[in-house]
Amino acid sequence: MARIARLPDIVANKISAGEVVQRPASVVKELLENSIDAGADKITVSIKDAGKELIRIVDNGAGMLREDALMSVERFATSKITGVDDLDSLQSLGFRGEALASISSVSHFELKTRTEQEALGLKLRYEGGMLVEESGVQGEKGTTISVRNLFYNVPARRKFLKSNATEYQHIFEIVKSFALAYPDIEWRMYNDDEELFHLKSPDILERLNVFYGNDFAASMIELSEENDYLSIRGFLGKPVMQKRRKLDQYFFINRRIVQNRMLSQAVLQAYGDLLVERQTPFVLLFLGIDPSRVDVNVHPAKLEIRFDDERSVRNMFYPIVKRTLQLYDFSPDLTSTERDEFHSVPPLEAAFRKLAFQDIPNRTQFTGDLYSDYRSGAFHEQPKPRGSILHQEDMFSPKSADAYAHSGSELREGDDVLSILQLSRFNEDEAVPNPKEPETKIWQLHNKYLICQIKTGLMIIDQHVAHERVLYERAVDVINHNVPNSQQLLFPQKVEFRPWEYEVFEEIREDLNRLGFNLRMFGKQTVMIEGVPQDVKPGTEVTILQDMIAEYQDNASRLKLDKRDNLAKSYSCRNAIMAGQKLTLEEMRTLIDNLFATREPYSCPHGRPVIIKLSLDQLDRMFGRR
Repeated sequence: MARIARLPDIVANKISAGEVVQRPASVVKELLENSIDAGADKITVSIKDAGKELIRIVDNGAGMLREDALMSVERFATSKITGVDDLDSLQSLGFRGEALASISSVSHFELKTRTEQEALGLKLRYEGGMLVEESGVQGEKGTTISVRNLFYNVPARRKFLKSNATEYQHIFEIVKSFALAYPDIEWRMYNDDEELFHLKSPDILERLNVFYGNDFAASMIELSEENDYLSIRGFLGKPVMQKRRKLDQYFFINRRIVQNRMLSQAVLQAYGDLLVERQTPFVLLFLGIDPSRVDVNVHPAKLEIRFDDERSVRNMFYPIVKRTLQLYDFSPDLTSTERDEFHSVPPLEAAFRKLAFQDIPNRTQFTGDLYSDYRSGAFHEQPKPRGSILHQEDMFSPKSADAYAHSGSELREGDDVLSILQLSRFNEDEAVPNPKEPETKIWQLHNKYLICQIKTGLMIIDQHVAHERVLYERAVDVINHNVPNSQQLLFPQKVEFRPWEYEVFEEIREDLNRLGFNLRMFGKQTVMIEGVPQDVKPGTEVTILQDMIAEYQDNASRLKLDKRDNLAKSYSCRNAIMAGQKLTLEEMRTLIDNLFATREPYSCPHGRPVIIKLSLDQLDRMFGRR
């Protein structure tokens, strides 16, 4: 008896569904592609319970006759291609003929459709892939597909779905990407019977403002270039408004949303030093290329693509993005600079607000040999004999030397050798430093690292992760000990949450209050920020809260963290001073002192190193002295 048998179609469809239908957002993507391929210029998306209870897509496309409607739910049935050669000239989004069969096999599936020529439409209803009802129905031209109780018959798959906030966010991102890719289509979306948006204008910039805020479009740099091989058009975000979310990067190949590592890396390299650490640029780019040069049949989800000559595509794509950025003037305007200076906080107060670590009841102070070396570093410098290179007055002026020796100067690319030598010069009137007034030397390298002389050599500190450690421990202690930490705002700030953001907000609302956020409800899914923790920089209250919620949700979807630990990590990550931010000498000293007041000064909350130490023995060996 044969041991190998062909699987029944219903079983094969369920197995195939595991590749095509990974989560509710996958269903939305496949159905929207069908609506667009059908020529719709109006599409409505409705979901309930983050797509688990209901996904409904309504379009005004061409509709289907009975024979086509029945065939559309069969596996490997499609109108998009007839042979393998058609893949070389593919113009449609769908082509595999798997989506409806896969979706219907793991849901309660209903299809209503009517062509313009037919007076009466058709209704087909499936349960677990089996047709259970066929009837006539009244309706508008086009197709409506309703998917209920997704994965009801595949409990293992349903069990592994994420929280409603996560699943909703994936759906929203898919719909948003299509709404940006197809501005000629009128889009409407509902979540749990509430209208989220209704986009009628074909202006992409207006749509960006709807999704990201009223002033977002003003931060866009338009790009447009075309040659015989490749066309590129779209928008690049100015560095000033960059975020850390990679979700806000959209690449469309022949209007198909794709994921491609080469394009992402080329954009990052084009921005280069315009970005600070861990930031990713916003991009919305449309690439047009001969379909025969692109393989879109890499995975059933149709998100991955391959170019037949990836090097040629990169060699054209990268210079265009780089040149667009180089030709743009990113210098700040004078009015904003004057306004910032007028409202600036005095230096000492600014250092305290950004870097201070207030006393927490019962907290343990950390003091170690390294911190002692740092504090006593000024006492262990050897006097330079008169006549050495550092005391030859014809090489530099006493005024500039003193400025470097006593002001915690910034060491940057381009400083000449003599300027660097001046960093170690003593006042000529002193044979040794005055032990009553030690000057621990600190320099900031490329506005990213702090370099400190210590008794045993050299200490290098990453300013961003150091401040993360300080803020993280403070946040944990403030939340756990319920220490007052709120500073009232003179003018409350309004925050309008998207549904998934509001769900996360509700989850962490109590701990946000303990952390120092004084929040008052102001209508549905809207809150007023009346007070914030003392570390929050003035003017960033709204973005900090929104960024914290995004970071919290991202951590929750990837890591298994205690709720309060996740909140503390999100808070410290979003509030810490950034690489690329210039610090005053007082701010540098405050940061280092407070770093060594933490319990774990050697690593950030995410495990990255904070401090690197180079001993004199190591330096001597590097220079061949030993």
